[in-house]
Amino acid sequence: MRDTTTVEDSMTDTQIAGAPSTGAAVKAGGKKKKDREASLWSDAMSDLRRNPVFLIGAFLVVCMLVISAFPQWFTDGSPFEPTACTLQNSLKTPSADHWFGYDIQGCDVYTRTVWAARNSVIVGIVTTTLVTVVGGALGLLAGWAGGMLDSFLSRFTEIFFAIPLLLGGMLIMSALPGNAWTVSLVLAILGWPQIFRIMRSSVLQNKNNDYVVAARALGAGTLRITMRHILPNAIAPVIVVGAISLGVYISAEAALSYLGIGVQPPEISWGLMVSDASVRWLQAPHVLLFPAAALSVTVLAFIMVGDAVRDALDPKLR
Repeated sequence: MRDTTTVEDSMTDTQIAGAPSTGAAVKAGGKKKKDREASLWSDAMSDLRRNPVFLIGAFLVVCMLVISAFPQWFTDGSPFEPTACTLQNSLKTPSADHWFGYDIQGCDVYTRTVWAARNSVIVGIVTTTLVTVVGGALGLLAGWAGGMLDSFLSRFTEIFFAIPLLLGGMLIMSALPGNAWTVSLVLAILGWPQIFRIMRSSVLQNKNNDYVVAARALGAGTLRITMRHILPNAIAPVIVVGAISLGVYISAEAALSYLGIGVQPPEISWGLMVSDASVRWLQAPHVLLFPAAALSVTVLAFIMVGDAVRDALDPKLR
């Protein structure tokens, strides 16, 4: 009797024997799923964790945030105490007991430098937050809606672009009380058009991409498309510019305070300390050196973080 086993049966048995098990299939599927979860943000975070510039800048930023939030942890007293300043100590040089020496009024420069971080950092964070929220929202609206609304908002922002940041701040602050919150508001009013233009441009680049067209074809609403597809892909350049601009706003506050129209006594800021020290900096350079160094390090730290984030989020640099 002839063997009735066919070639097809042999092939079927071989395929079954060589087929991957269910567990292997699940593992393969899990691996593919993990690969699909890779995105611009996950790649950026991976790059940032290996970037020494970002790590150093982030460490300095965290230190400044902690100092500004809890200055009493780093000093023995407060510069606002009635006995904080003694004229007998006027312009004394740094020593082991007082690391930064004393200023013209006999106040401890180290204590004032630590406490001055609060107002300077507040101005940078509050201004950047307001600028990002207002400029980003209007830019998202203008870029997505288009038409007359886009034209109106674009022409409206050109009015603010014609006003220099410091000059406009000087004019407005001359009629307002000088404190960190008013300085933040004024700088935000003058600074939001930059974020608006960047967000609008990013939205225009992303609104006609295939994933947006597909979402619209599947019946997704305008709000869902905007929040789930447009905004996550358009926000990256805004985050980069916001991180870099934070240091710029801290410098702008210092410049306004140096000119006498920013933060006013009895409040303290690095710009105000530099302004007070500029009268006697040749006689006592330490009075100018330490607050200026703290200001420079803080601004440099935020710029380092912003540059590192920009490099991580730019696919062309990979």
